[in-house]
Amino acid sequence: MSDTDGRTKTRAAGVPSPAPAAARGGATSRLLVRVTDRIQETPEAVSLVLDAELPYRPGQFLTVKVPGGAARCYSLAGSPHAGDPLRITVKRVPGGVGSGWLCQDVAIGDELEILPPAGTFTPPDLDRDLLLVAGGSGITPVLSVAKSALLAGRSHVALVYANRDPGSVIFRDELWGLAEEHPGRLTVVHWLETLQGLPTAPQLGPLVAPYAGREAYLCGPAPLMDAAEAAVRSAGGQGRSIHRERYFSLSGDVFTPAVAAPAPGPAPAPAAAGAGGTTAEVEFEGAVHTVDWTAGTPLLDVLLAAGVPAPYSCREGACSACCCRVLEGEVKMVRNEVLAPEDLADGYVLACQALPLGDRVRISYDG
Repeated sequence: MSDTDGRTKTRAAGVPSPAPAAARGGATSRLLVRVTDRIQETPEAVSLVLDAELPYRPGQFLTVKVPGGAARCYSLAGSPHAGDPLRITVKRVPGGVGSGWLCQDVAIGDELEILPPAGTFTPPDLDRDLLLVAGGSGITPVLSVAKSALLAGRSHVALVYANRDPGSVIFRDELWGLAEEHPGRLTVVHWLETLQGLPTAPQLGPLVAPYAGREAYLCGPAPLMDAAEAAVRSAGGQGRSIHRERYFSLSGDVFTPAVAAPAPGPAPAPAAAGAGGTTAEVEFEGAVHTVDWTAGTPLLDVLLAAGVPAPYSCREGACSACCCRVLEGEVKMVRNEVLAPEDLADGYVLACQALPLGDRVRISYDG
């Protein structure tokens, strides 16, 4: 299986209550980090170890600036509960701008410009039993989730991992070691295309059926995730318990702020209701901010202009780092590549794509 270059990790179903902004990350602060080690995981995949200590949650990703001003997102392979150094794992894609540069040209001692960890492909409770399905380099966030659950939780973890052949299995030795360290809690099933062909829903059915009642996290090529989700649903799994990471290349420059930073000085005064726009009351990190939300302006831009450090990453409706919840009022979204119908029904929206409807809206980033 091959992965698209520069994937942006997103959740396609089962978005949890928004995590604190510090945990979700976003493009509010750009960082320079030095590469301290290169690990050749397979002939096609390289891990880059970074000399940065940043808080992150299992399953999150880093956005990396690549030549030409573009940005690509790569998952963090370690566990924040294991004291692992910060590392991203990149699988080279033929013709891939980001993956080719990182896998071939970036050396120990080089600096990378990154955005803080972001993403919501992460279990809210590490004590829940998990079903994990990964394909190729999709193992990267899945390993982070599995390792964290085993080290910091009491859950049992079942992993189905699909690859082209034995030589393309990333983290093979690490997975073997985790299974030995946690007997009875981690079950790993390898699927090799050279022996078994491409996995289909009927073929995956018997493998996932014993675990269909668990929280399921899927990451890999879209056909694999489609087959795995169909297999889980056929076995009785519920849509709200199925979480997917989708591939989506960024088209814009997320390293250049779209909104100018507020000038130093006192915080802006709360906007008055009825001033020709929508009044938005936004709960963020325990405080309530009242802002005037002008029609046609995304909520994220309004908050950043008002000095509220709302999290974001892709600004394209694809990564869910800016996810928040509408408690009162109505909004519409220009674009949505990540939230499932169940999420929309629960009031979740993407701040970078949300536009106001009506004269008053109440939003929460805190749950």
